[in-house]
Amino acid sequence: MSDLHCPATLLVTRHGDAEYGNPSVLSDDGGWLTPLGEQQVRDLAESLRGRNVVRVFNSTMHRAQQSGELAAQLLGTDAVTVEGLQEYAVGTLAGRPHDDPELASIFKSWVHGDLERRIPGAESGAEVITRYRDALQSIADLHRGETVLVFTHGGVMSFVLPRINGMVRADLAAAKYLPNCVPAEVSVDADGFDVRTWPGKTDRAVV
Repeated sequence: MSDLHCPATLLVTRHGDAEYGNPSVLSDDGGWLTPLGEQQVRDLAESLRGRNVVRVFNSTMHRAQQSGELAAQLLGTDAVTVEGLQEYAVGTLAGRPHDDPELASIFKSWVHGDLERRIPGAESGAEVITRYRDALQSIADLHRGETVLVFTHGGVMSFVLPRINGMVRADLAAAKYLPNCVPAEVSVDADGFDVRTWPGKTDRAVV
């Protein structure tokens, strides 16, 4: 049973490497794991065998669900799909080239603090932060004193986690193309969120 007086430890990671129906254009395609992606998930699960991961959570998008189900099987636990962990939607920009300047401009605005700017037909930056933070909080509330693995997406993860406790490190917030299956360790207690490690960083992620 979870200890309500202890922090929950969330190992938040991007899903395994994936393929998409049309990778050259923007879409909300759920994608599917490649053989490389499956191996990345296996390697991650193997690396976590000593961490006593009690449950695996994943977003509603297919590539994250596949990652969660495979990791849960290898870790001997169950996988739970959670609304709110999904990548930010591209809205009416769907079908445009993947490097569309309007989307790049919106994301840049978010990173620099204009959180009310909205992807046409989709969310504002503030809405993305709120739904993602609420999803992680709901997971943490179930697992005080325990460690869980959370499969999510590179864009939303790199945007929200560096600013989830009101403190922003620009180098982390700008690094939206995170490696697959390399977790950030996030501690959640009554005082809020503490991003303790970040993929590729050996020091504390937020200071």
